[in-house]
Amino acid sequence: MQLFHRKKNELGGKTGPSPQPSPRRGEGVNVAAIVALLVSLCGFIPNTAHADKIRDLVQVAGVRSNQLVGYGLVVGLDGTGDQTTQAPFTTQSLENMLKQFGVSLPATGTAPQLKDVAAVTITASLPPFAKPGQAIDVTVASIGNAKSLRGGELLMTPLRGADGSVYAVAQGSVVVGGVSASGKSGSSVQINISASGRIPNGASVERTVASSFSNPGDLVLNLNTADYTTASHIADAINHLYGAGTAHPLDGGSVSVRGPADPSEKVAWLGAIESMDVDPGDAPARVIVNSRTGTVVIGSDVRVSAAAVAHGSIQVTISEQPQVSQPAPFSNGQTTVVPNSAVSINQTGGHMFKFGPGVSLDSIVRAVNQVGATPTDLISILEALKQAGALHADLVVI
Repeated sequence: MQLFHRKKNELGGKTGPSPQPSPRRGEGVNVAAIVALLVSLCGFIPNTAHADKIRDLVQVAGVRSNQLVGYGLVVGLDGTGDQTTQAPFTTQSLENMLKQFGVSLPATGTAPQLKDVAAVTITASLPPFAKPGQAIDVTVASIGNAKSLRGGELLMTPLRGADGSVYAVAQGSVVVGGVSASGKSGSSVQINISASGRIPNGASVERTVASSFSNPGDLVLNLNTADYTTASHIADAINHLYGAGTAHPLDGGSVSVRGPADPSEKVAWLGAIESMDVDPGDAPARVIVNSRTGTVVIGSDVRVSAAAVAHGSIQVTISEQPQVSQPAPFSNGQTTVVPNSAVSINQTGGHMFKFGPGVSLDSIVRAVNQVGATPTDLISILEALKQAGALHADLVVI
């Protein structure tokens, strides 16, 4: 707000705002101080352009899923079940189940020919902190010679853990994503796999797995990919927020964190830590080669020293053209087949290209594309560069 006072103007008696006094020397605005203050404030703004959440980099030690497995029967198949003559365990399992319901088959002279029943294995993953009554998905797969599980119903099957205890019970209709059909002449058509399927929410949890999360003591964060730089950055970020000594890296793959003893407070505290942003360490220079499919993945930090490469391909062709040898008339000879082999060797390619010192991934790809090298040729070139010591990266063959 400006305060105005009326003052006679010498020229016309007009009123207006009184002139502001000019600042004295030394009282002007210090622009340099303001710029320095803004720069210092910007230093407190975290640079999250390349940061990741801690939850995406680590897993809490002791908080893990557990594998469950069971054996059961799928019934209601439309003639696509096990052939009991080749899978006798299906008949044995059905007889044992019928005995539990008070149905007994004659001891001799009875061999049930089942076409609508299949013996299956049931697998599931019990997530951490799962409580009794919660539902989990299960996968059903045939272990006999059933053609399809489409339209089948899984009978109640207990699912056991590695310790032999029952942790869940599965039952329900099997959902199959594949289909198959065959004719009497032997022709058949198949889309995807029809001998396995899933039952969404097909198992009910019956027992809780004890977790070390509620135990007193420090928590350990295990890195998904071991890296010394990432472990150090995680510990520094936690110490910056909660004070020095709260976290310290145990090694390149684990960080120990001291937290509250109360489980309820520990949940909120760990949730805040997982939401923190951390700059992970750079991925190691690595080249991944899949020799079965010809897939080659080259990391962005791969470098090649100065080297000259010449690569060509040798093609060997062997063709067989057997000929018939006829004996002379009245010679009492026999007609025989004489082999005639033709072998040809053709060498193609031989293009040479040169890598300068410290070339990047773009230069490698550009040079290989110019000579028209196939994935198989690229694998051979990379292996040769590694043996020559010119490829500064880990060459991993999967």
